[in-house]
Amino acid sequence: MTKTDRILAGTAGVFFLGGAMQWIFDPASAARSLGLPLLDGLARSTEIGDLGAFFLSAATMVLWGTATANPMWLRAAAIMVASAALVRSIAWWIHGADFAAAFIAVEVAVAAGLSIIAARTANHQP
Repeated sequence: MTKTDRILAGTAGVFFLGGAMQWIFDPASAARSLGLPLLDGLARSTEIGDLGAFFLSAATMVLWGTATANPMWLRAAAIMVASAALVRSIAWWIHGADFAAAFIAVEVAVAAGLSIIAARTANHQP
């Protein structure tokens, strides 16, 4: 893994870790940043738990993949992030949600970037 790839992937990992920490320590702000209300009761548990887990899992995979130069972890994170873009698009297409172009663009870009870094890393392993 090149130094540039390590920096780019690591930056994405830190971004995801920041999102996870925001869901853990300031969920109202995390919800607002995604255009969500902070829900109540069991729905709040689901909202914080599921979204916090998404960001924490993505951060863990990206940072572990970066630290170990193991492209499998970067690919796994890319699949997760690309899946978010896909399901957002389905929400718009089938369920009448607003089209979240900015979120989808970021998710596609991050997933593509992680996939490219994973491919380059795999091609340079002994």
